Amino acid sequence: MEDPLKDIDWNEVWKSQMHRNRRSSPGRDCSRIWESRERALQFWNMCHQERNRIDKTIWETDTMPQSRVLDIGAGPGTLAIPFAQKVAHVTAVEPAEGMSCVMREKMAEFGVQNITVVQKRWEDVDVNEDLQPPYDVVIASFSLGMPDIRSAIKKMVEASSKYVYLYHFAGETSWDRQWSELWPKLHGRAYQPAPKCDVLYNVLYQMGIYPHIRVFWLEHNQRYTSLDEAQKELALQAQAETEEQKAIIRDYLAKIIRKEGDALVLPSSSLRVKMWWQKNPCE
Repeated sequence: MEDPLKDIDWNEVWKSQMHRNRRSSPGRDCSRIWESRERALQFWNMCHQERNRIDKTIWETDTMPQSRVLDIGAGPGTLAIPFAQKVAHVTAVEPAEGMSCVMREKMAEFGVQNITVVQKRWEDVDVNEDLQPPYDVVIASFSLGMPDIRSAIKKMVEASSKYVYLYHFAGETSWDRQWSELWPKLHGRAYQPAPKCDVLYNVLYQMGIYPHIRVFWLEHNQRYTSLDEAQKELALQAQAETEEQKAIIRDYLAKIIRKEGDALVLPSSSLRVKMWWQKNPCE
């Protein structure tokens, strides 16, 4: 009997799911969300509440003092800066103006001078013209929003001389559940989640890449000083502009937000996956 799964083009599955996600929630493109310096700085502060996770990521990445690292979707330098304190050079690819701005500020704050910032989408990067390959490590940490993931990974492999590390999501995230509840009420259409690690793994497998895999759980609660602050932040993410839409968000927050000391906490969590491989394992 023919195996129906054999003929599936998993990159087309990824493209289709990405297309449905973007079509269901236009304007929620990651690089647009983080254009603001203020929001990028909030993201930096939130990430540093997860300092153990950052330290673990750096520690688990196979580098040496002379290593060169390519960080794709580097954000405000969450990984790029601690990597730069450990290795010879880091190239950070980050398209969002706000994120790039905060990264440069943090480079100055931490006295880091061995980072080159490339302010482009990964899809628009020319490996030979925009970068300085090869890199001992290429890493993309929760930044796999590329519509054509196979092309994106081919470019990562091209830039790497040794290792590629990918971090992505497994199963339904807390924000998938959040938007699945809110989006129909706010915009009259269902929210479609982005593709997860099952599709990513199958794309890699069809490329002849068989990665190591580790799954881990991460809680990353968001803290606010008031319900108004939480509503304003979520309304921006949800493109909620009318008073009726803002009221829907406020009612939603009132149900799930909790008080911890002087702060209000919006619980958030997700199951995550680390996939990594050595480019030429027999060498």
